Amino acid sequence: MDFGLNPEQRAMLDTVDRLVATHLPPDEVRRRDREYDPPAHLLKAYSEAGLLALPLPPEYGGLGESWTSVTLVHERLGYHAAMAGSLFGTTVGFGSMSVLTYGSEEQKRELLPRIVSGDLRFSLALTEPGAGSDAGALITKARRTDKGWVINGRKTWISDADRADYLLTACRTAPDSKGSAGITMLLVPKGAEGIQMTLLEKIGNNCLTSWDISYDDVLVADDAVLGDVDNGFRNLMSTLHYSRAGQAANSTGQAQRAVDVAVAHAKERVQFDQPIARFQVIQHRLVDMQTRVDQARHVLYHLAWLISEGMRCRKEAAQSKMVATECLQFVTHHGMQILASAGYSAESDMQRLWRDARLYTFGEGSNEIQRDIIAREMGLQV
Repeated sequence: MDFGLNPEQRAMLDTVDRLVATHLPPDEVRRRDREYDPPAHLLKAYSEAGLLALPLPPEYGGLGESWTSVTLVHERLGYHAAMAGSLFGTTVGFGSMSVLTYGSEEQKRELLPRIVSGDLRFSLALTEPGAGSDAGALITKARRTDKGWVINGRKTWISDADRADYLLTACRTAPDSKGSAGITMLLVPKGAEGIQMTLLEKIGNNCLTSWDISYDDVLVADDAVLGDVDNGFRNLMSTLHYSRAGQAANSTGQAQRAVDVAVAHAKERVQFDQPIARFQVIQHRLVDMQTRVDQARHVLYHLAWLISEGMRCRKEAAQSKMVATECLQFVTHHGMQILASAGYSAESDMQRLWRDARLYTFGEGSNEIQRDIIAREMGLQV
């Protein structure tokens, strides 16, 4: 494993830096966070820069790059702003990789080029009032008719549903089935008749809006099925595999930004006639923060290498999501302590990082569930 960047990857990250500097400068990040204004305009910029094409084969308009390159881009976008990383992650994780991994050939040829061009967005409609960590407890139902599939149920805390073109919806399609059996993934157009959405207020990630969605006799065609009928739980786990890898990358980027903000403040803030960075207690705190980020980055890059090589990495994906998200909480907690009142100001980037960080240890599979996955992979659960 060589985690060094090749010239093409360095050039790619330079492109990301220029793109964000042009389309989402720091003042714009702060404004959008205050005004709950998602940066949807970035999607076309991502497309023009070739970022959305990275993981896809050339026959679908992609560049055929490794998942390592995808991870590097996602991490760098997260460094600039969580909202930039989230837009990339939901498009690639929920959209590109779901369609590529278990879509039909017809679906791939129809949908993937439109994702690459920045014309399609996806949202994963999984969580329900009674089904969160226990995804197998979902009760939203879809029954087959001579006109297609009719969906009834409710989903909640669904990210970016209002701006998605398709809701990738997990439904129970086998009557009387329980647990992971009898589930099917359906591509539901957001504008389908019978869908109602209610915005949910949150304390962070203001540009990653969350919605409560009701499905009332929502009809979709037979070709809305993505993957296998009644065996969609396996397909769902594939989607979560890629989205959790992306979440780890986004979290690592944000964590590095938090460290950099704290270091800059410590060098500038003078107390007792010297910068607080000269005090050992501050130095050690910053050292611990950077060390946690470096640990998360190494676990993340190892995961990216495994995915790029097509190797089994269920344990490593859970580890990376767990380590990176807990790292982000650690460094933002200590960053707030170092900045003190300066960090508590609404104008501070640290408070936004701190608020945003709280989501990631339970979003897209709580870290308690990640530990269960790792335990099973270690042979500790039967």
